[in-house]
Amino acid sequence: MVKEIAAGTGRRKTAVARVRLFPGSGQWKVNDVAIENYIHSDAMRQYLSQPFALTGLEGKYDVAVSAKGGGISGQSGAIRHGLSRALIAMDASLREVLKKAGCLTRDARMKERKKPGQPGARKRFQFSKR
Repeated sequence: MVKEIAAGTGRRKTAVARVRLFPGSGQWKVNDVAIENYIHSDAMRQYLSQPFALTGLEGKYDVAVSAKGGGISGQSGAIRHGLSRALIAMDASLREVLKKAGCLTRDARMKERKKPGQPGARKRFQFSKR
C-alpha cells in the first residue's frame, strides 16, 4: 500500500468530501469507483480537477475521495474544495494561486428551509381578504 502524501476535507451545500493524495499516475477513485463512472459529465470532472490544472500537477498524483451527502453537483464542489486544501497541506506555496482562482472559498449557499404553515421556503398561501 502506498503512503498518503496529504489530505483535505471539502464542503459544498450538504456534501462533504474527504480527499487523499498518493504518489501515482493521475487515477481518481470516488467512493471506490472510477471517476468516469461516478461523475458522468465531462464539464463537472474538469471543474473538480481545476486545482491540478492551475498548479500544473496533473497526472502526478492519484486521488482517493470519500464523498457523502448532497448530489453530484454538491459533491463535485466539495471534492474541488478538498483537493485544494490537500494540495496546500502538501505544498504551502500553492496557496496564492488557488486562492486567486477561488478554489479555497467554501461556497456556503444552501437550500433555505421550508417554514412551518407555508408551502415552501419563501412561497406563501394566497391572501384572501374575505
